[in-house]
Amino acid sequence: MKSTPTTELRLPALRIRQGDGQDVYSFAADGKKLRSFAAVSRVKRTDGAEMTGYQRPEAIKHIQEIKRYLESEAPLMPNAVVVAFDERVRFEPLKGQDVESDDGIHGTLVIPIHEGDPDAIKPGWLVDGQQRTAALRDARVDRFPVYVTAFVAKDETQQRSQFILVNATKPLPKGLIHELLPSTDSQLPIPLLRKRLPAYLVEQLNFWPDGPLNGRIRTPTVPEGTIKDNSVLRMLERSISDGCLYRYRDPETGWGDTDAMLEVLNAYWSAVAEVFPKAWNLPPRESRLVHGVGFVSLGALMDEIVEGLHGTLDATPEVFRAHVEVVASACAWTDGFWGFGPNDRRRWNDLQNTGREIQKLSDFLIETYRAALAEEMKTAVQRPAA
Repeated sequence: MKSTPTTELRLPALRIRQGDGQDVYSFAADGKKLRSFAAVSRVKRTDGAEMTGYQRPEAIKHIQEIKRYLESEAPLMPNAVVVAFDERVRFEPLKGQDVESDDGIHGTLVIPIHEGDPDAIKPGWLVDGQQRTAALRDARVDRFPVYVTAFVAKDETQQRSQFILVNATKPLPKGLIHELLPSTDSQLPIPLLRKRLPAYLVEQLNFWPDGPLNGRIRTPTVPEGTIKDNSVLRMLERSISDGCLYRYRDPETGWGDTDAMLEVLNAYWSAVAEVFPKAWNLPPRESRLVHGVGFVSLGALMDEIVEGLHGTLDATPEVFRAHVEVVASACAWTDGFWGFGPNDRRRWNDLQNTGREIQKLSDFLIETYRAALAEEMKTAVQRPAA
C-alpha cells in the first residue's frame, strides 16, 4: 500500500499544565481545515454490543442555522472547539522558557497530517464542536479562524469522559435567554428569531406604566411576578402566528407594529382584570386564570373576540369588557366546576397546563362566547320595535 504524503501543521500555541501533569493547549486554526486533522468519533455499538465512539449524528437543521450565521455580515464564534489528540502531536516550547512551569508556556504545536487519510487514523478527535465544525466545513467562506482547546488523550475512554463533562454543563435557563432577546440585534438562529418579537412584547407588558401586567410576569429579573413568562410567551406566539396579532406582523422582518399589538394586549387584559378581579389577583395555585392553562386559553378568546370585531382598532378596555363578561358566568377560576358537557364536569383546579387541557378550555370559552352572542342576536331579532 502506497503511503500518503505527510505534512506538519505548525501552529503557535499556549501550553498550560493542569492537575497531575496533564497538558492543555490553546491555539487558533482555520475552521475550514479542522477536519483535516480532527475526526468525529460516532457513537455506535459493535457486534458484541460494546459501546464505541461518543458523538451523536450531525443535526442538519442546527448545522444549517450556524452556516447561515457564518455567512452573515459579521459573524463571531468565540466558543472554543475542543479536540483530543493522540501522542503523535507534540509541543515545541520557545527557547528560554521554564518548560516545567505550571504557568502558560508559549511554543508551537506540531500536528502531523497525512493527506487523504481516513478519519480512523487522524491524530485528533472532536470532543466538542461537531455541529460548528460541520457548519464551517459547508459555509461559503474562504477561511474562518476559530479558537481551539486541545489535550492529549490516553485513550477513547478519556475522550468520552471529557465529552460527557463538557456537554453535561447546565445550559442557560430559557427564561434568561428569552429576557435577553429583546436587547440583541445580532443574527440569531431561526427558533430564537421567532421568539424575539413575543419576548419583546413580554418585556413591554411587564414594565408598561399602569398596565394590567405590570410586574406580574415572572422572569429572572422579575422573580416576584406570579404569571409565568412561558405562559405569556405561549399566548403571544399563538396570537402572532394565527391570531389577532397576526395582522400587525411583518413577515419579511419577523417584527411588526408593536405599538398596535401592545394597545390591543393592554386593553384586553385590563378588561380581564376588571371582569375577574379576584381570580386576577390570586397566585396560580389559587386561580386557574393566572395559571398557564387559563392564561393561554383566555388568549385564544382574545383572538376570537377581535376576529368578531373584524380587527377594528377601537378595541378599548370597555369594548373588551363587554365581550369578556359574556363568558364570566361559565368560568370556574377559583372554585366550583367547569361544565364542559353533560358528562364532563371538572373541578376548578383539575385543569393542568398541557396542550390537550389548554385546547379543551380554549374551545370551551370560544364555544360559550359564540353561543352567547348567537342567543343575544336571536333575542334582538325577536324583540319588538319600540
